[in-house]
Amino acid sequence: MELCETSVVLCVIIRTNTERHREAQRDTEKYYCESLIEHNKAHKCFFLKNITNFKKKIMAKITHGGAPVNTFGNLPATGSKAPDFKLVKSDLTSLTLSELRGKKVILNIFPSQETGICSASIRKFNQLATGKQNVVVLGISKDLPFAHKRFCESEGITNVITLSGYRDQEFGKLYGVNTLDGPFAGLYARSIVLVDENGTVAYTEQVPETAQEPDYEAALAAL
Repeated sequence: MELCETSVVLCVIIRTNTERHREAQRDTEKYYCESLIEHNKAHKCFFLKNITNFKKKIMAKITHGGAPVNTFGNLPATGSKAPDFKLVKSDLTSLTLSELRGKKVILNIFPSQETGICSASIRKFNQLATGKQNVVVLGISKDLPFAHKRFCESEGITNVITLSGYRDQEFGKLYGVNTLDGPFAGLYARSIVLVDENGTVAYTEQVPETAQEPDYEAALAAL
């Protein structure tokens, strides 16, 4: 009789411990599941936030032959401080924007002087800059300095300083002019930025179509 009672007690104890173990296991599983859900939520929020920030950077939409093209962000805002940069002149020396402080600087940014529109813009600004006091025109592209030099010498360009971004990885990001897709992906988008004597952005133009020339008169009016 005592043996039977002892067996019953043992069975109850074992069953109780087993139930407690299962309950603890369920609690543990529930904890890990909830933690995993929260972890995934956090990662999802982080991912969505970064995607949103990336989309915000891809703001300027232009066209190339009528087809939509994206650039990396927008041009610097009017009234903001123009980002400094260091690009290469045709003689292979470097020039920074900060070196031109005290002058009005026109940044004529374009994909390549090898295209008709780009070369036309260099000639036009060279003409318009004639006789302008305290004004510097920069022609900026990723063409090699040798190509810049050859073009300026053959075309008689004396009022435009050509600058190459072939060594630089930051200018296109700082000014939001890196073309992200389309035939000219990796080149600069056609743009105009006017910087005043204090290094402040006074005027900008994101040319909406690659095959379109800048608004020269508007740029000059902003001087």
